[in-house]
Amino acid sequence: MNPLYESMMTSVFERMSLAATARGAINLGQGFPDFGWPPEILEAAAAAVLGGSNQYAPSRGLPVLRAAVADHYRRHFAQALTPDHVCVTSGATEALAAAILATISPGDEAIIMTPAYDAYVPLIRRAGGVVRELALKPPEWRISRAAIQAAVSPRTRVILLNNPHNPTGRLFDRVELEAVAAVAATHNLIVISDEVWEHILLDGQAFTPFATLPGMAERTIKCGSAGKIFSLTGWKIGWLVAPPALVDIAARAHQFLTFASAPNLQVAVAQGLKDGDAWLAPMRLRFARARDRMRAGLEAAGYAVLPSAATYFHCVDLAASGIALDDEAFAVVAVEQAGVAVIPLSPFSELDPPLHLVRLCFAKQDATIDAGVAALSCARGFALAGSR
Repeated sequence: MNPLYESMMTSVFERMSLAATARGAINLGQGFPDFGWPPEILEAAAAAVLGGSNQYAPSRGLPVLRAAVADHYRRHFAQALTPDHVCVTSGATEALAAAILATISPGDEAIIMTPAYDAYVPLIRRAGGVVRELALKPPEWRISRAAIQAAVSPRTRVILLNNPHNPTGRLFDRVELEAVAAVAATHNLIVISDEVWEHILLDGQAFTPFATLPGMAERTIKCGSAGKIFSLTGWKIGWLVAPPALVDIAARAHQFLTFASAPNLQVAVAQGLKDGDAWLAPMRLRFARARDRMRAGLEAAGYAVLPSAATYFHCVDLAASGIALDDEAFAVVAVEQAGVAVIPLSPFSELDPPLHLVRLCFAKQDATIDAGVAALSCARGFALAGSR
C-alpha cells in the first residue's frame, strides 16, 4: 500500500460521527444542519429527475448552472463574471482538490492557516506539495501580514485561505484580507480562497470575496458550495470561480476526479441561485437564533464559548471552562459517557495544535440543541470528576 495513504488519519468528522452512530449519541460534531432547506429547490430536483436528462452532464457543469453562478456573484458582489469563469464540481472539497492539483507541482509549498479544514493537508501532499502551517491563535484568530510573510519561501506557490473560517467561526476583516493580498502580489502567488460559508453570516455582517480586492481577480481561485448556501450538504454541488485560463487548468484536473455531477441537482441549484435570494436573510436569522440558543445554554452549564461571526460553529474553551482534559479525551468522555459527539480541534493542526478547544455545530433544531446542551452539562460533570 502507498505509504502516503497509510500515514493519513481517518477524518475526525468520520471518526466522531461513527462514534455518535454506534452509541446513539446526539451529533453536534459534523457540520450539517437538520433544518433550513428551501422546499422549492427539492421540488425542482425531483421534477428534473422525472422530466430531464439523467445522463452525464458536461464535465464543466450544465450551462444553466454556470450562468446562474456567474449571475449570483454579479448580483451580490458586483463581480464581472461569465460562465467561462465557472467550473461545477462534486462539492467544494472536490473543487479544492482540483484547484490544488492545478496549481501545485511536486516540491511546491502551500501556506495554510491553522486550525484548518482537515482536507487541505492530505490534498496538498497528494499533489506532491509541502505544507507550511501558519498558526492562528485563540481567541482572536487574527491573520498577521508579518506572519504570512515569514511563512513564504522561494518555493511557495499557493496561499490557501478559508473565509469565513472553519472551525473557528471567524469572518476575517478587510485589513486581514489585504495582508494576504499584499503578500500574494509581492511573491506572485495564487490564492485558493475557500469561501463556502460566504452566505452563512451572522449579526448583519458583510462578506468580501477575496477576488474583489484590487489586483486579486487574476490570481484567485474561489471554491463555493451550494450545499452550504442552501443547507443541502448531501447534494455535493460546488464550483470553482477563477479567470478562464485558471479555470481551464483546474477543469482538466476535475475531469479525472469526478468528471461531472448529477444533472438534476445542478438544475435545482441553478433555480435556487436564480430565485432564492429572498431566502438568505431568513436563513441567517434562524442560524443566529440557533447560535444564541446554544451559547446561552452552554454558558449556563459552565462552558466558556468563543465568539462566532459566521459558519455553523461554536468553539468551546475547555481550560477556561475549568476542564483539565485535553480535547480528544473530552470528546471521548462526551460521546461515551454523556451521549453527545463534539469535534476536537487538535486534528486541524499538525504543529503546535490547540489542545483545549472543541467545536460544536449549532445548525440544529431547538430540541436537538437543548438535548445536546443537557448532555454536555453531564459531560462537564463527568470531566470534572475524572480530572480530580
